[in-house]
Amino acid sequence: MQIEEQFSPQQQRKGRVVLILMLIFFVVPLLVVFLMYKYNWMPSGASVGELVKPARLMADVGQLKNEAGANLPNTFWKERWSIVYVSADCQKTCLDKLHDMRQLHVSLYKDMPRAQRVLITTMQDTTAIKRDYPDLIVINQPSNEISNLMSAFAVNDEAVASANRLYLVDPLGHLMMSYQPELPLAAVRKDVTRLLRFSWAG
Repeated sequence: MQIEEQFSPQQQRKGRVVLILMLIFFVVPLLVVFLMYKYNWMPSGASVGELVKPARLMADVGQLKNEAGANLPNTFWKERWSIVYVSADCQKTCLDKLHDMRQLHVSLYKDMPRAQRVLITTMQDTTAIKRDYPDLIVINQPSNEISNLMSAFAVNDEAVASANRLYLVDPLGHLMMSYQPELPLAAVRKDVTRLLRFSWAG
């Protein structure tokens, strides 16, 4: 028995509309990303941070541990953005920066799961810090065990342990941005928010 096509002109028009919508929602965004990559186009707006050139690939964490003594996974610098602060002895200046980091993280709203906060310090007793900032990841080993990690964040020939900067590591494990201590938190937040908005990673 021969089956005859029974699509009316109205159904054909509806099918074309569906096809066009699929192209708009699936193909066009991929085309835009390809063109951005091919022509090295970046969204307008100057960054308030200092770009690390070239971006610095963070080494494997090896035997580094968190404040609870648990080994950090090899994927520690991968999968999420890391907002990092480095300090020798975490006193008032450091604690103020940790407060800013929490405010910055909370202000990301729906993008909060895409970022983690990290404190790198040689201070051994961080009980009070973890009590006030339970979601903060603390890496606090003796200086001889953590010196290589700390020095990886040095920029502009500064003493990293007292530079009072915020650092940004992307989800591919690259240190790519640092923020001077005098920058207003609102400016840093705007910068980080823009980076996350236009980034496919993390």
